[in-house]
Amino acid sequence: MSTTRRTAGITILGAALVAILLAMAGCPTPEPETTTVSAPPEGGEQAGPSGEPIKIGALFAVTGAASPLGEPERDTAVMLAKQINEAGGIDGRPVEVIVRDTKGEESEALNGAMELIDRENVVAIIGPSRSGTTMALVERVQEAGVPLISCAAARAITDPVKEFVFQVAPGDRDAVFRIYTYMQREGITKVALLTESSGFGEEGLKQLEAQAPEHSIEIVANEQYADTDTDMTAQLTNIKAGDAQAVICWGIGKAPALIARNMQQLAMEIPLFQSHGVASERFIAAAEGAANGVIMPAAKLIVFDQLPEDDPQLGALREYHDMFVAEYGREPDHYGGHAWDALHIVVQAIERAGPDAGRAAIRDEVEKTDGFVGIGGIFTYSPEDHYGNSPEAFVMVRIEDGAWTLLE
Repeated sequence: MSTTRRTAGITILGAALVAILLAMAGCPTPEPETTTVSAPPEGGEQAGPSGEPIKIGALFAVTGAASPLGEPERDTAVMLAKQINEAGGIDGRPVEVIVRDTKGEESEALNGAMELIDRENVVAIIGPSRSGTTMALVERVQEAGVPLISCAAARAITDPVKEFVFQVAPGDRDAVFRIYTYMQREGITKVALLTESSGFGEEGLKQLEAQAPEHSIEIVANEQYADTDTDMTAQLTNIKAGDAQAVICWGIGKAPALIARNMQQLAMEIPLFQSHGVASERFIAAAEGAANGVIMPAAKLIVFDQLPEDDPQLGALREYHDMFVAEYGREPDHYGGHAWDALHIVVQAIERAGPDAGRAAIRDEVEKTDGFVGIGGIFTYSPEDHYGNSPEAFVMVRIEDGAWTLLE
């Protein structure tokens, strides 16, 4: 069994601070959301880990608009830690992963990070799920000297390099590169942009604008929307009146599916490209029949069974897929894969540094990650590169008859 799974004991704790404040105000105290995965029983075939737990924090948008990202990340962390726990921990020490729900909000993420750092004394943090919530934490984790492995995609998270900040989600720069390269081959030269007014959307827009000239792409319309909007026909009507050959939507959550439906309602016949932020079954379900024909860059997991046998990620993708289906009875997605990659990278770093290592030593070992084959790509970090991925992490896919089809 791989050393990356020698972990134990995961606890998902509720918001204790909120509970205390409610109690002080005379309100009923809600039960904290707690899930404990125990070590194998004493005397069993394999002895369980013991001693002081090694604490790793996790910040995921389990609820809120970004829950399609955070929920599978939380589920993956629970599953993986359980499996690692059963293998005996790190040098016999249990690992405790403490999850806080950011709700996709910057203030919640910052409060959760402060609690994990100052109260729980975690040695590292995985997450958050969103780019905006990640950027809100950068200054705090830098000051505290806590390594953070973000599960968000904005290139600005690690460019420029921040000493204690890394990321595992394939980034917007590479996603835009794959879209524009595909458009060049298809003869598409004029595009309309429809981007979300969020950290993810704003960073995506920067990349779409910056890379357009080098790919001979002309942006002929540039519209925005909020992730809470319930109708996009005004923006799309403006786009339809122009000469765009394709629409690129850049966002997460439910709104991109609404845009697909609105385009169908307006009988817009030009193709719709989506960002990698919606490459999941949730998008197909939410967009209903309007999902057919949508094209996007995606991490390889959703089409792993269509990849060539010599793809270097295929073994890891199959392993994660089969484990997740066995545990939860549903298909995994690449958001959960980010948690898989982040937790593995942290655990490997702790194994190399030693179970008693401090935050700085663990950070140093994370930076030495070399050729880790994950779900979101193959990662090699260095002092000059805390992104560690490449455009090859993405493939271009199209939805056909409600299913993913590999285009390349």
